[in-house]
Amino acid sequence: MVSPYALSAYGGVQEQVLAMSRTLSWRDHEVLVVCPDDSDSVEYDTPARVLRFGRRLSLPANGSRAPITLSRSAAVAVRQEVVRFAPDVVHFHEPFAPALGYSLLATHQFPSVATFHRAGGGPAYSLTRPLLRYLSKSIDVAASVSQAAAETISREVGVSSSILFNGFEMSSFHMEERSARDRPKILFIGRLEERKGVSTLLAACKNEAEAKEWDVVIVGDGPERREVEATADALANVEFLGAVPTSTKMDLLASADVVVAPSLRGESFGLVLLEGLASGARVVASDLQGYRMAGGECVEYFTPGDARDLVLTVNRALSTTTSATQSLGRARAQEWSMDHLIERYEYLYSEAQNSFSSLH
Repeated sequence: MVSPYALSAYGGVQEQVLAMSRTLSWRDHEVLVVCPDDSDSVEYDTPARVLRFGRRLSLPANGSRAPITLSRSAAVAVRQEVVRFAPDVVHFHEPFAPALGYSLLATHQFPSVATFHRAGGGPAYSLTRPLLRYLSKSIDVAASVSQAAAETISREVGVSSSILFNGFEMSSFHMEERSARDRPKILFIGRLEERKGVSTLLAACKNEAEAKEWDVVIVGDGPERREVEATADALANVEFLGAVPTSTKMDLLASADVVVAPSLRGESFGLVLLEGLASGARVVASDLQGYRMAGGECVEYFTPGDARDLVLTVNRALSTTTSATQSLGRARAQEWSMDHLIERYEYLYSEAQNSFSSLH
């Protein structure tokens, strides 16, 4: 399994890579994960073997900062290591994100499955389209995590893909009874960057009287961390925790009344929405296609970037929370289970093997 993004930086793709590696390992597959950042020595929560290659860089991409490597020698080293591993299938996540998997993809020595996560085009596609079209010839089977992602990769590169949701490890999340309190607890979890919209939540806390009655907890790290911390320091009802261990995140989700996902754009799915629902919280999210795909009718939606609408939507969610809404949320999260997803991918792996064999 190839991740072009370093596991040492938090992100949805990295979370999926680790979760899939765990479930595949538990289903008796031998899994090797390769990713950037040869300075990373963290032992990740997976039975899979994890190898890191190349110096990690942080480059702008799709309104975010991508933790990638541009090292050609790292790409060659990955191919050599994978050849030694001799896999039945190579699974590329975001295969066109530079550049760790390029050498391996170009040589097409093994059956290949690609998963596309990104929704939305831009210079990354338009400036490199000939290269990407060349690399796409080595993809035996492709999947996208949402309709938006599938439309993007079809339009920009001409790759056809089936749609497979992001998987969700339901058993990892627990639901606790919320204690009665005067001030509701509102939780944000995500990268601190412009696209994730934390500024909308902070604007609400600063300017809207109702939001000043909340206790707001902000979890995450990213390029806007200093700015977010500075704003949070000026607001008495906002607590900034930075990056936290997974166990702490689980406890925060289990105690939150509302999880807010205020992204402005570019969300192909909404894993944090499912995490909130699985933990018994109400979820309020920007009205984006990817978020609606994840949350369905179990999430309350507001206009992206509109602090006033965010406040009204959070308060509506608080006033309509019942045991029934919690049960419906848990059931919605269960629909996106990782076990179900891996069963679908095992089928795609077999399809890739058949396609590769017919070509060779």
